[in-house]
Amino acid sequence: MNLMITGHHVDVSQALREYVENKLERVVRHFDQIIDIAVILGIEKPSEKDKRQRAEVNMRLKGNVIHVEHFAEDLYAAIDGLVDKLDRQVLKHKSKVQGHQNEALKHISSDLS
Repeated sequence: MNLMITGHHVDVSQALREYVENKLERVVRHFDQIIDIAVILGIEKPSEKDKRQRAEVNMRLKGNVIHVEHFAEDLYAAIDGLVDKLDRQVLKHKSKVQGHQNEALKHISSDLS
């Protein structure tokens, strides 16, 4: 799995990079068919005073791409919200994939009977 962390209008420090990596471990633990993850951290224009920090992720899976973004006042809070959303999306995708595999086996066994 490749992990790419970039920043728009913000420097990605080593502490910030480690924080993102530690948070993403929770998501990677649920699903092992991840090809690569691209995380974009940024600061939005001052027009949105209350939610200026943005965290965005594009996760390529086998046969799918999951895109999630989250806005917050603090960059760390944006990352936390992003990982929560991403975790729900990955679990949803995993249940769909496993559900279809099990469903196919049911149809095969009922056809053979």
